[in-house]
Amino acid sequence: MAIWNPWHGCKKYSSGCLNCYVYRRDAQFGKDSSIVTKTADFNLPFKKNKNGEYKLTEKDNPVYTCMTSDFFIDEADPWRNDIWEMIFSRPELHFIIITKRIERAEYCLPINWGEGYENVTLVCTCENQTEADKRLPVFLDLPALHKEITHEPMLEKIDISSYLSSGQISRVVCGGESGSDARICDYEWILDTRRQCIDAGAAFYFKQTGANFRKNGRVYNIERRLQHSQASKAGINYEPDAIADVLKRLSSSRFRSGFHLTDKDKTYIKEKGMETIRKHTSDFINKRLAPAYIPNDGKQTPMRGHPVFTAQHACACCCRGCLEKWHHIGKNRELTENETEYIINVLMSWIEIQMMD
Repeated sequence: MAIWNPWHGCKKYSSGCLNCYVYRRDAQFGKDSSIVTKTADFNLPFKKNKNGEYKLTEKDNPVYTCMTSDFFIDEADPWRNDIWEMIFSRPELHFIIITKRIERAEYCLPINWGEGYENVTLVCTCENQTEADKRLPVFLDLPALHKEITHEPMLEKIDISSYLSSGQISRVVCGGESGSDARICDYEWILDTRRQCIDAGAAFYFKQTGANFRKNGRVYNIERRLQHSQASKAGINYEPDAIADVLKRLSSSRFRSGFHLTDKDKTYIKEKGMETIRKHTSDFINKRLAPAYIPNDGKQTPMRGHPVFTAQHACACCCRGCLEKWHHIGKNRELTENETEYIINVLMSWIEIQMMD
């Protein structure tokens, strides 16, 4: 990942900007964040090292662009065509452009944009329902090959289901607000957006908790250095393509497709809640599947007794042999954190699908 800030400075635009981190950082140095100026990195994609090689290469992907300003801010209109030219000239780099000013995008696109550049993802940020309903219709009408939504900072529960149903949005990112004056971000809002993404087949990424994170009615004050890692530990990120592909393959197996949740299982899940079921899933996987050496491997998962056991057999996550055959995760070694999260997500996705039946 690389960050390219061709210009710096921005004007506060909506409620999401109230505690802007750019203003907060600039204030430490007595700098006026509302003044928009070019930076020394304006032509970063064209900069080369002493060997005549580009400083930015494919290994730096993706390139997050204009993170201390807004790409479509009007003060940058005289410079933007030069930026488009650099982006177009470096097709091996993938540029991520996040904006609150999506209504200006149509008038700021390059002449050769067409349906969009293959190496550009446009991201529309919506911090609340009002901004979502104002910006997203414009966003959907905009030509672009890659579109994402971000709720950062997420200030309330937001219904974007009607926009996701268009099929244009590939991913939604959620995160709380940082800083000493950060507004609360509620875990229930995050989970609701995740559910909407799963229903629509869009990817979901929980980026950070924010400084004041509410879960089960309790507010946690989380240090800045832990906000990303705590979000990661929640293990709720969702990648539909990988999970959908493996679930589709499993459905072709007469044995695997024969497993279903019973009415008793579904009642249990509703009573406990999906968050508790996820904790059970994590416990089972970490204790019975993740270790490098499992004395009773092949017999460690009962056929009944808990909805997660049924899911494990349905998803071939019941033993290391099945895991290797169906998910290509090797035996005789401890599972990595990413592999464990992947398995949990597969199981939870199967359970969520079963709960919809």
